[in-house]
Amino acid sequence: IYFANGGSSYLELQRDMGCDSICIDWSVDMAQARKILGPDVPVSGNLDPTVLFGSKEQIEQAVRDCIDKAGGPGEHLLNLGHGVMQGTPEIAVKWLVDECKRYGTVQKE
Repeated sequence: IYFANGGSSYLELQRDMGCDSICIDWSVDMAQARKILGPDVPVSGNLDPTVLFGSKEQIEQAVRDCIDKAGGPGEHLLNLGHGVMQGTPEIAVKWLVDECKRYGTVQKE
């Protein structure tokens, strides 16, 4: 798994690295990263960790948006783009995990 903090600014150079997965930091839009890397490069990321200071509805929507931008359920590994920040409400982490489990396993039509 390849992660370079700030590496999202040169994704075009990472397409053919041959790694198992490229981690996308939160500073780049997941749809843009997917467009640059193409549909066949496994990616993970890239939820902005500050979203966990939002409401349950905001967190759930952010999870769905990130998954959809990466190609839909089953097409990437969702995680925070830079870890859980100090002071993050524990319940917000639960909401994130619950929505990942729920939406991330939705069957494609």
